Amino acid sequence: MAKTKTAVSENKLQRFAREIKSELKKVVWPSRQEATNLTMVVIGFSVAVGMFLGGVDWLFQKIFALIIGGV
Repeated sequence: MAKTKTAVSENKLQRFAREIKSELKKVVWPSRQEATNLTMVVIGFSVAVGMFLGGVDWLFQKIFALIIGGV
């Protein structure tokens, strides 16, 4: 007996769901402390980059004001 298109689709979906479950079991989730530390690193780095870019922007603003003759 030939498989119907619906039966083949269900088999593919079931296999896909099993594979997802299998892959999620392999994931090593960070502990609360690791997640907190990494979050602080990201926030600190973002603040540092923001301050650097703000300083560069301020410097260029002053340079262009001198070139153009603005105040």
